[in-house]
Amino acid sequence: MRSYLTVWRMPFARVLLLAGFAGRLPSAMVPLALLLMVQQQTGSYAVAGGVSAMYGIATALVAPVLGRLADRRSPRGVLLVQSAAYPLLLALAAFVVLVRAPVPVLLGAAAAVGASTPLVSGTVRALWSRVDARARPTAYALDAIASELVFVAGPSLVALLAVVASPFVALAVAGVLGLVGAVGIATSAPMRAWVPAGGRRPLLATVSTPGMPRILLSGTALMLGVGALEVAVPAFADAAGNPGMSGLLLAVWALGSAGGGLWFGARVMSTSLPRQYRWCLLGVTVGLAPLAAVSSPWLLGVLLFLGGTAIAPTLTVQSSLVGSIAPASATTEAFTWLSTVSFGASAIGAAVGGALIETRLGVAGALVLATLAGALAVLVTLLPGRQPVLAGAPQRDVVPA
Repeated sequence: MRSYLTVWRMPFARVLLLAGFAGRLPSAMVPLALLLMVQQQTGSYAVAGGVSAMYGIATALVAPVLGRLADRRSPRGVLLVQSAAYPLLLALAAFVVLVRAPVPVLLGAAAAVGASTPLVSGTVRALWSRVDARARPTAYALDAIASELVFVAGPSLVALLAVVASPFVALAVAGVLGLVGAVGIATSAPMRAWVPAGGRRPLLATVSTPGMPRILLSGTALMLGVGALEVAVPAFADAAGNPGMSGLLLAVWALGSAGGGLWFGARVMSTSLPRQYRWCLLGVTVGLAPLAAVSSPWLLGVLLFLGGTAIAPTLTVQSSLVGSIAPASATTEAFTWLSTVSFGASAIGAAVGGALIETRLGVAGALVLATLAGALAVLVTLLPGRQPVLAGAPQRDVVPA
């Protein structure tokens, strides 16, 4: 664990980890809170999944534009503007759900919230990419673990607030956390030292960097499966007669991921990053495969914990790959594209999964979709293409990802 202590003792590490944790919590809280709120008001998982999907899609569409702006000028101004807009738009979304506005209005409000989501994740990862190369893999591992702990605390907090108060209160708490996290990162020492890249790059130059298309496509497939799982678990708990268990099940999954990330981050791997990524994705797929055949919530919890152990290692290697591939002048944009894939694909997975749940396929159909999406992510890494040039790695160690 010495490597973790080395990163933790860095002067700015605590700010990035703690403020980054707070700023990311809304990403785990808002989709579930919206799902629960809209389902309660409309009685439809399809509508609820669609509203949650619109939130993610809007985030996905706007984030790369803001990431590009952040690289050119600095993420600080972007974060400060978002920190003011996000809580207000969350309040608006809660209001339109409460008054049972028509579905198009619900979708529009969710889109507005998604567009204003603070650019915390991409900014934090971009700042980690500037630390000493020897500490960078451990820093990414800590970042991935923090991200996974978000999915322990976030759903659990939503479940708790939904029981003792209502999902509307969960949205209010998410708004406060988003503000605190964004302001914390925006006013941190490494952010004040940020030197804008300046200049102009072709519109899709970052996305088309060798290696990035396969990372983004495989990440899209992976997060499509995650989104389907995240809507299937509440439906599973509801069908089992214990709706409040949904947050606990998702938290158990994330705890498994955090445990796997701690183990993985303390290891020095001799295998190349692309191969590590492929094996991690395969591990995720194997963990998803048995879920559709389960009928007991307790057995589902055990399998979620075990299967979750591959998630954080996958995200750690994914971040290391992006940090090694991305041009120095476009790190925020590159990591923002990764966040965009996560939000957009998981939102679409939630929408498709919600629709499947309401067919004769039921919850099992959504869980099969999650497994197939994981398998597709593995297949994408096997596609031929240009080899990525990894910073600090001899070219002979690089294999197609």
